[in-house]
Amino acid sequence: MNTYTYEEITIGQKVEFAASITAEQMDLFRGITGDENPLHTSAEFAKGKGFSDRVVYGMLTASFLSALAGMYLPGERSLIQQVEVKNTSPLLLCNAGNLRVRGEVVEKNDTFSRITVKVTIADAAGNKVLRGKMQVLIQK
Repeated sequence: MNTYTYEEITIGQKVEFAASITAEQMDLFRGITGDENPLHTSAEFAKGKGFSDRVVYGMLTASFLSALAGMYLPGERSLIQQVEVKNTSPLLLCNAGNLRVRGEVVEKNDTFSRITVKVTIADAAGNKVLRGKMQVLIQK
């Protein structure tokens, strides 16, 4: 876990890490949220709608942004204040085994010790499945 202070963060600073989503994680997310949409729970249903596999919950994919801020950039001093994301293409379970989560600091706000981080998540083939930005307060 990183322990960056606000002063140690620089505009242009980047971080990247690997993540995976499994069928078991999909089932756990389903149990937590109660989202029973068959697009996420049934491969047969998803195939009938033109997808080759179950579609991963978009909010499950976006949940890796919590690890991005809380573990990597800035790490233990982080407090996420705002997240804006767009799911740019459906992430299929068969392509969710080797995700790349990336963040880049694009702005610093000295008044509030807050950074803005541009974020992307790409699937195993390198296709961006999520993009957006986060505002993260860095506590002393």
